Amino acid sequence: MDDFKLKLPVGIENFVEIRTEGFYYIDKTGLIADLLQNWGKVNLFTRPRRFGKSLNISMLKTFFEIGSSHEVFDGLAISKETKLCEEYMGKFPVISVSLKDVEGDDFASAYSMLHSVIGNEAMRFQFLLESEQLTAKEKKMYEQLTTIDAGDADIFSMSEAVLTGSMKTLSMLLNKYYGRKVVILIDEYDVPLAKANEKGYYDQMVSLIRRIFGNALKTNEYMYFAVLTGCLRIAKESIFTGLNNLKIMTIADVQFDEHFSFADNEVQQLLEYYELSEAYDTVKEWYDGYRFGNTDIYCPWDVICYCDKLRADKTAAPSNFWANTSGNDIVRRFIQMADAGTTKRAVEQLIAGEAVTREIHQELTYKELYDSIDNVWSVLFSTGYLTQQGKPDGNMFRLVIPNMEIRKLFTGQIMKLFRENTQKDGDAVNMFCEALKNGDAAGVEKQFTDYLKKTISIRNTFVRKPTKEKCLRLEGSNFRLGGIAPITRAVPPFQVSMRLAVSVA
Repeated sequence: MDDFKLKLPVGIENFVEIRTEGFYYIDKTGLIADLLQNWGKVNLFTRPRRFGKSLNISMLKTFFEIGSSHEVFDGLAISKETKLCEEYMGKFPVISVSLKDVEGDDFASAYSMLHSVIGNEAMRFQFLLESEQLTAKEKKMYEQLTTIDAGDADIFSMSEAVLTGSMKTLSMLLNKYYGRKVVILIDEYDVPLAKANEKGYYDQMVSLIRRIFGNALKTNEYMYFAVLTGCLRIAKESIFTGLNNLKIMTIADVQFDEHFSFADNEVQQLLEYYELSEAYDTVKEWYDGYRFGNTDIYCPWDVICYCDKLRADKTAAPSNFWANTSGNDIVRRFIQMADAGTTKRAVEQLIAGEAVTREIHQELTYKELYDSIDNVWSVLFSTGYLTQQGKPDGNMFRLVIPNMEIRKLFTGQIMKLFRENTQKDGDAVNMFCEALKNGDAAGVEKQFTDYLKKTISIRNTFVRKPTKEKCLRLEGSNFRLGGIAPITRAVPPFQVSMRLAVSVA
């Protein structure tokens, strides 16, 4: 293999680093032109984790910011838009913050983390203190954004009033210094709300974020435009109250659908560049299958990680790269909430590779996520565990599991819960084992039948592959995998093999 090939950007989210340090880059600069030509004052993009949100925010910052290195765009799609580049490239002060690390165990910790995020961004503009354009009072306002806690040099100290108005204040100061309105970029805007919901201080965090965003995005005359990214579309009445200039692009929307993630031709080109074209079918089976708007796409994190693995070992098997970047609690909760009726059957259909139709509500609050099974369907869709098939009919979507990686995640969670439940249900296991010991075929079948009513079937029909069912073999009270042998006669003591509704891929 050519030793001088570009490096794969595993975990690299800094656009300038990718473009200057020899990394492979799939051109997504078309997003810039689309943003400018399809104007929105405040633009919110919701995409699942690891689908290129942070890298695109870094790209936008590099393009718009005064003084940034614009040679990094040479040869990319946006460089051909000469009029847009002349008018917008390097012409704006930019405030760019990521909230992905604001995840304290309590409100005080999260509050301090927000101080640090905004304080560190404000520190990039220390030249404001030397500016002749700013008054002494305005310089004092800047100092309030960058004051360090006397007891800890790593912690910024702001009053609540300063914090909630911080981005608007910084916008005003930069506007006065440069004589240009400000571009505001906020990455992973909903992470503080997700963590607050998990840890029990959601209402406090909602109130704080609402005030920060209200000042920065709603009443900020110094802002040119803003871009936010996140996983979920949070209800406007939760944190965007009164924000009438908000343009939302979800995974269901056609506009901007190709700018986050990899298209099929882009994946083929990447594989060809690294001399891995023979892995195309495997990459497609495992990591393709998502549909954003009208575009069929791959998970970029998976593709890059697997290609990196294949470069070291061309026989390497695919792995659950995307699934392993999170605890996947939503899938576990979903399976636990699946009742013995329609939801259980729907889960079985999904795992078999079939589609189910459900009403999707894309605008929720984090407190509502698990209020009903209907809301959980919506969260699974928004966060990438399910995807749409074809065009929706209003709010009704045909949902499918996108690929083999996510199917493995679902089946793994089902088997994990099966093992946990059998361990907890000691009486049922003892009765089953007693029936085995006594050769009581009718008793064995009754215990199985009772249990199967509560379990979810896993059939190997995903992506129309031939069915190769396996089952659980029970010898005494010990479980292990075995072949299929349906009960048709008396059962010998301590040994039975039979088809279970929970069979494994």
